[in-house]
Amino acid sequence: MTTAPGKRIVVAINPSASFGAGKGVGPKVLAALTAAGHTVEPLQRASFAELVEAGRAAVATSPDAFVVVGGDGMVNLGANLCATKTVPLGLVPSGTGNDMARGLGIPHDDADAAIAALVAHLDQVPRTIDAARMSWTDAATGAPKQWYFACMLSAGFDAIVNERANHMTRPKGASRYIIAMLIELARLKPISYRLDLDGEQYETAASLVAVGNAVSLGGGMKLTPDAKLEDGLLDVAVVQPLSRVGFLRLFPSVFEGTHIKDPRVAVYRARKVRIEADVNAYADGERVAPLPIDIEVAPAALRVLA
Repeated sequence: MTTAPGKRIVVAINPSASFGAGKGVGPKVLAALTAAGHTVEPLQRASFAELVEAGRAAVATSPDAFVVVGGDGMVNLGANLCATKTVPLGLVPSGTGNDMARGLGIPHDDADAAIAALVAHLDQVPRTIDAARMSWTDAATGAPKQWYFACMLSAGFDAIVNERANHMTRPKGASRYIIAMLIELARLKPISYRLDLDGEQYETAASLVAVGNAVSLGGGMKLTPDAKLEDGLLDVAVVQPLSRVGFLRLFPSVFEGTHIKDPRVAVYRARKVRIEADVNAYADGERVAPLPIDIEVAPAALRVLA
């Protein structure tokens, strides 16, 4: 298929994409879009914070698409810049987990196939999906904060593992999460939560709580396997306290999503969720803030090239 020329595409590249396995993906994206007849505006900055500001300014000029190259953290950046806007978000995954790409059906482990899919989708009507809006109070300043996520928020053992994995430089890929999990498993203990799901309040001890707009985190761990990107609801997974042996027995089933058959796992659906506990929240693999945090689905808030 030949893509109609004349579109103006902003391409934001992960500041750390000059290192590691994804270092050559950005130039490939730029070359493919240029070859398809588009006007391409590359966007790369020295830090993530600088890239956010540059991206915000770029989206304000109403390009025909805003494309991110990188992992789920870059998807998170793009989702926040494009949520509630008319500019569609495109993604070429080149990170560790690439869970949002998995949820959207974009090739997550083949950069060339993902680039071809992006070029093809520029000819099609963008898909409209939900996003999730987080609200919390900054602990240092007392100022209200707000940010979106596209895929999943984790707040429990999974977030602790995420924090460990994000500070590891190797190995690459999903195995990094597994090694981080094994390290943290030695410290596993129940966490006390207070949950509010659409006004229904619960107090419970659990190993983890995750809120999914999409299906997976950590490179294919399907914590909320039945989540739908367009249903106007969030899936909330609560895993009751597990022993180390119990966790190791349950863990393999997470990659198939069959863990939800275990009686110690419950999945709720809600439009508004509040989580209170003594743990940090991570969203799309990025550290957000210590709990408490409020999450509300933003129906049809995001247009994506997928």
